[in-house]
Amino acid sequence: MPRLTLPRSTDSAPVLARRFVQLFAGLFLYGIGIALIVRGELGVAPWDVLTQGISKQTGLGFGLITVLTSGVVLLLWIPLRQRLGFGTVMNALLVGPSADVGLWLIPSGLDLWARIGLLAAGILVLGAATGLYIGAHFGPGPRDGLMTGLHRVTGWKIWIVRTGIEVIVLGAGWLLGGNVGIGTVAFALLIGPICGYAIPLFAIRRNERSTRADVPARAPRAVPTPRATPVVE
Repeated sequence: MPRLTLPRSTDSAPVLARRFVQLFAGLFLYGIGIALIVRGELGVAPWDVLTQGISKQTGLGFGLITVLTSGVVLLLWIPLRQRLGFGTVMNALLVGPSADVGLWLIPSGLDLWARIGLLAAGILVLGAATGLYIGAHFGPGPRDGLMTGLHRVTGWKIWIVRTGIEVIVLGAGWLLGGNVGIGTVAFALLIGPICGYAIPLFAIRRNERSTRADVPARAPRAVPTPRATPVVE
């Protein structure tokens, strides 16, 4: 089974408190960002295309499927010998319910101009949320860890692994009836640069001793992607 790394560190109390606040704020906003994009109804991120497709075929809720998918992805960590971080588990458990909250708050069937605004806001929120949760240094999300684990085991370049995973996920979701559209393309083009800005912006500076105490020697570094897509996703 993947080994869980608990958040032990020598951080001062204010720094540790900020890390926890930033982690949970980031994961909540990640779900809200997903909901904004979904309610934009112009196409969603690849993993959310899969979630929508499964939801259409099973009748299960979006958030529940997000949690279940995260669980399946974590099972794929076992042969990769990945180590679970505290943030990994929280990501798997909280992003789905947060997305459900957003879907409950935001109405569907809005005018086109409003849906374009929701899509743009969703991409920005999701990118900022990625920076928040990764910057808290509690470990990568399930999908990020799958990508970095495959990269480590196979030796393939990160972009090849990420592209391969997302093409497979996108294709499966589309076949199941998920929403692929201009929003999917916009997400793919914009999320990388936004995360590239947000991650260093929100990264919490920690002393070298704290970093060594909290991060396993063989743990992969978090790589910015949507669940998700981020990559929370």
